[in-house]
Amino acid sequence: MNFNSLHFLIFFPVVLIVFRLLPKKVKWIWLLGASWYFYMSWDPWLIFLILGTTVTAYIAGMLLEKTEKTAVRRLLLIVTLVVCLGILVFFKYFDFLLESVYAIINLFTPLSTCPSLDLILPVGISFYTFQTLSYVIDVYRGKFGAEKHFGYFALFVSFFPQLVAGPIERPGDLIPQLRAPRKMNADDMEAGLRIMLSGFFRKCVIADSLAVFVDSVFADVSAANSLAIAVAGFLFLIQIYCDFAGYSEIAMGAARMMGIDLTVNFAQPLLAVGFRDFFRRWHITLTRWFMDYLYIPLGGNRKGKVRRIINTFIVFAVCGLWHGANWTYVMWGLYAALFITLELVLEKPLCRLAERMHIDAKSVPVVFLRRFVFLLLSIPNALIFRSVSPAEAFECLAGLFGNIGFGTAYLSQAMATLSMTMSDLLQVVLSIICLYFLGKFAFSRVNGKPGLHSALIENCGTDKTNIYARISSYWFGTVAVALGWLVLIASSDSSAFAYFQF
Repeated sequence: MNFNSLHFLIFFPVVLIVFRLLPKKVKWIWLLGASWYFYMSWDPWLIFLILGTTVTAYIAGMLLEKTEKTAVRRLLLIVTLVVCLGILVFFKYFDFLLESVYAIINLFTPLSTCPSLDLILPVGISFYTFQTLSYVIDVYRGKFGAEKHFGYFALFVSFFPQLVAGPIERPGDLIPQLRAPRKMNADDMEAGLRIMLSGFFRKCVIADSLAVFVDSVFADVSAANSLAIAVAGFLFLIQIYCDFAGYSEIAMGAARMMGIDLTVNFAQPLLAVGFRDFFRRWHITLTRWFMDYLYIPLGGNRKGKVRRIINTFIVFAVCGLWHGANWTYVMWGLYAALFITLELVLEKPLCRLAERMHIDAKSVPVVFLRRFVFLLLSIPNALIFRSVSPAEAFECLAGLFGNIGFGTAYLSQAMATLSMTMSDLLQVVLSIICLYFLGKFAFSRVNGKPGLHSALIENCGTDKTNIYARISSYWFGTVAVALGWLVLIASSDSSAFAYFQF
């Protein structure tokens, strides 16, 4: 069930009300049943897949807790990784790998049409697999004790707000809260409402409306000029951010209403001053996962600059492939790794040059310039990510740099390709402005109590507005979300969250 569906708008209030009324000892049973129902709403057979992963990880954790023999523990870890990742690889990458092998063989010996199992990707499998693996690895490393209560562990794997598209939670952060959620209070209810409303606004009002213009260009890239392609790339960057951050905020808000804090997944990534800064702000829980469980085990930055660069390329290639069974995602990851490497190599020389020229790297003009340059460099990578094939990605890049022009006729052509009018352009500008205020609205303090924890979320200050102003803002936001959603449904442009496909 999508968050932006009538099904969820009925489902969540019922879950919340019953959760509040139930005794503390049985709350987990209600949440687990609701989470499994939530997941089965896509396909009832999916429950067997997530149960298989859950049982495997649970047994592995219990066995790891009981044995101290290094060889046995290592074997248990390897078996669990093979089983859990094997399920992920089979459903998500089998057809892709088979097609890739056939493509390579065809270079030397023509073959018949590549066979395919036409496997349907189980929704959320990448997210809950990584979350489960983090548990097993943390138990293996001794960072977290094995959870002996199967019900609480199953709830950790399948907790419905963040089941399908994250945040990817660590066992030490989430399991204790599932065992003992804090007593529900007005502050949590209001904070959760703020965050959910912000998430719905990002998705239904901003992301889905921008998707209309982006899809118009990608419907026929060959007919688009450079300006249209560049604008489409920029708008897609905002679209995918609002889509995914919108899901994360709805998940955080829903959990907060039940007295559970989820990890902040985005920290104003479009204000990044470079690619390293961007990935500290973007999809924070996935970045942290790859840092702790892949980058550092590979050696991290402890074995010299060359090894650090190699590790960076490996991690981002795998990160790209995690997003989907398509070479465009690998290209996206390698593009990011390239510019992260350039930042590592050029950082010290540029700092020395700035000192000699008496330039303050933290001054407002310099920071603005760095942000502007980063956004320009991000447009080609956004186009790669949006493309359905490497051929389309290269066509986009060729059009981006090969069909440059000027004048009113050129501008009119770009607007026509985007299917954008002047009123649409004004809407886009207002949407971008709204992004700044959404962050302050969602994560401002409620009665002196901070919103969700994150060192990267800027201090938004204490909310001193009176109750009437706050109620007015809630009503305005609700009406805007409802109108945006209804308009998109009427025009058949409403969509599921983009990260469901990952």
